[in-house]
Amino acid sequence: MTERFVKTRGVDICTESFGSPQNPAVLLIMGASVSMIWWEDDFCRRIADEGRFVIRYDNRDVGRSVTYTPGEPEYSFEDLADDAMGVLDGYGIEKAHIVGMSMGGMLTQILALRHRERVLSVTLISSSNFAPGLPLMEEKVEQFFAHSGDVDWSDVQAITAFSLGKWKILRGSERAFDERKVALLSEKEAKRSLNPASMINHALVSGGETYLLRTHEIDVPALIIHGTEDPIIPYAHGVHLSEVIPNSKLVTLNGAGHELHTDDWDVMIQTLVDHTAL
Repeated sequence: MTERFVKTRGVDICTESFGSPQNPAVLLIMGASVSMIWWEDDFCRRIADEGRFVIRYDNRDVGRSVTYTPGEPEYSFEDLADDAMGVLDGYGIEKAHIVGMSMGGMLTQILALRHRERVLSVTLISSSNFAPGLPLMEEKVEQFFAHSGDVDWSDVQAITAFSLGKWKILRGSERAFDERKVALLSEKEAKRSLNPASMINHALVSGGETYLLRTHEIDVPALIIHGTEDPIIPYAHGVHLSEVIPNSKLVTLNGAGHELHTDDWDVMIQTLVDHTAL
């Protein structure tokens, strides 16, 4: 496992891989405002140990990938989706199983329609196509993120505290919160980020609507994983995806929030391994 930079369409994307390149590729795309390290090392290794070549990467404006002036993202959701194809190109991979969490799941849906020939299957974790009528995020989440402008983005401790507070808000009531681990990951993320303040740009990115209106056209096998206590993208969003995407399977994580909790890894990894064996 070593960091590797891929240049795609003139921008640098930071990546890491696990396992043998001879195995089927699984590309992991993380959600908004967080870097690839939240696909934890052990989570990635366990998938790789099941005979998969796992790649994770930092989206633009997080981690060590290219960053832009805070408040001025110079890219669209289509650009972020195309970056994923650039990562595959950088590794010489023609086709891959795509796994996305939250915003990463939205990008995965775009990929399945925009680059169908490169996608073997999709897995959408805590994600949505944001169809009209689906429930909004809980008020506690909206209130928390309303104070993101108060964070001193030059202070590692302040960034760590903000991240810790965020994951506390997003967890489910039936999942124990490992504060020490989350704090360590949050500190690591703050220290390795080229420009931590740029993470707020993800909330300002536009595009993707024409693809999300066509979710029902996705024609590769789809796995939907969603927690029943997700406060930012409520469980009904996952149910909706499973209803509109043909050839899909819904895995419900009872009591889970918007998180990749270790209590759920056994189910998630086994289901993902089975899904990517297709």
